[in-house]
Amino acid sequence: MSAAFSDAELAYLRDGRRLARLATVGADGTPHVVPVGWTYNAELDTIDVGGRALERTKKFRDVARSGRAAIVIDDLASTDPWRPRAVEVRGRAEALGEPTLIRIHPERVVSWGLG
Repeated sequence: MSAAFSDAELAYLRDGRRLARLATVGADGTPHVVPVGWTYNAELDTIDVGGRALERTKKFRDVARSGRAAIVIDDLASTDPWRPRAVEVRGRAEALGEPTLIRIHPERVVSWGLG
């Protein structure tokens, strides 16, 4: 059982989606949003973000500096009628090495369209 995610959110996270949008904040306060690959880490109840040469990216530097991030994992259940669904996770984030990844520890989770 997850402390951060509902059963519906966990089912959505485990259903094969691999693309999300990661938001960080630069040193000057400017938001930075980029598409990323991710996985749900069931052992730690976190969202882990990976990528090629991640340690050289702005998102990695932003997280290393601020310790915060948000991610939205979403798709369309239907286009007619229009039915978006998503899980948004905000929280403390770590820029880790070996393996290099960004780990998001959920503090606030919001979802819609899952039911």
